[in-house]
Amino acid sequence: MDNREQGFVDVAISESGLGTITFGHPMSNSLPGAILRKLADTITQLGEDPEIRVILLKSDGDRAFCAGASFDELISLEDLQTGHEFFSGFARVINACRKCPKFIVGRVQGKAVGGGVGIASSVDYCFATARAEVKLSELAVGIGPFVVGPAVERKIGLSAMSELAINATEFRSASWAKEKGLFTDVFDTPEQMDSEIERLIAQLLKSNPEAMRELKEIFWQGTEHWDQLLLDRASISGRLVLSDFTRNAISAFKAK
Repeated sequence: MDNREQGFVDVAISESGLGTITFGHPMSNSLPGAILRKLADTITQLGEDPEIRVILLKSDGDRAFCAGASFDELISLEDLQTGHEFFSGFARVINACRKCPKFIVGRVQGKAVGGGVGIASSVDYCFATARAEVKLSELAVGIGPFVVGPAVERKIGLSAMSELAINATEFRSASWAKEKGLFTDVFDTPEQMDSEIERLIAQLLKSNPEAMRELKEIFWQGTEHWDQLLLDRASISGRLVLSDFTRNAISAFKAK
């Protein structure tokens, strides 16, 4: 099997100082544990690179942005340790975004589900197309958005996050996500979105790196405890995913 069929994280660095991270997986850009680890490490590495001034985070293809966790891997988890480790993957990605000293611009071209909503919530400025519907589907498969919850709540508030978490089978529109603050702007086409992304990034590349770093610290004040909080949340998901209820729910979902 081609390694890219198991998921990938690509990096492109421009002479102007833009670092572009692209993640992908054939199953609607769902993310297995190995790709989550690589994505978190890549964000951290670009954040530490003095040549990088701004980061663009996007996914592969023109359909789903990210379908969340890999269901194949979820159903294979056998004990508390492997369950905790898997869900810690999303915790690491969120914390890598949070602690990265560079602004991260997000590009959401299609649907975001579960962990995909968490990733979109963790960038500093997020663009989307009208096709970028969002859903926190975890409760529908017997878990809950425990790990991504803090990032989503920070972005859209407890009320809107609760709405997504409780009504776990229904998508919310991209315009809803913009109204709640997840997306900064929504475009009819990817081409229109990319044009505005290019404009903003060109502006940021000319901005003072130290000022941007200081602003980012201010934007994320109050989240310093997330290193431990998100790992604690991963333990909750790791325990629940082992239950018969959740295993049956995931199997039924995969059979659709």
